[in-house]
Amino acid sequence: MTTFVTARIYEPAQAEDGYRVLVDRLWPRGVSKARAELDEWCKDFAPSRELRTWWNHDPARLDEFAARYRLELDENPDVPNANARLESHDHVTLLYAAHDPQVNHANVLRDYLAESPNKSS
Repeated sequence: MTTFVTARIYEPAQAEDGYRVLVDRLWPRGVSKARAELDEWCKDFAPSRELRTWWNHDPARLDEFAARYRLELDENPDVPNANARLESHDHVTLLYAAHDPQVNHANVLRDYLAESPNKSS
């Protein structure tokens, strides 16, 4: 079973990160591709531009954002294939650029993937 964790892309890569996946739609400012040490960039896992703009990382909207984001993930035809690739690894670190380690889409995605191991089936 795959373990999913989250980390900021701006933090140095750690040996225990396992498979490193950027889950932002936009490349993070100030991070070179070499420094990122990515295994994969899953733009398809990022929330839509419209949803991201509506949310604006407002903690008061986090629950509503999470519900809307999960619906986007359920309806996204690219998610099952990407999820199948991730599930082939024991440990996956979902990387994000947001400042707040608690209020970000990567945490919602982590929980979604952990709760839905058979989404790829």
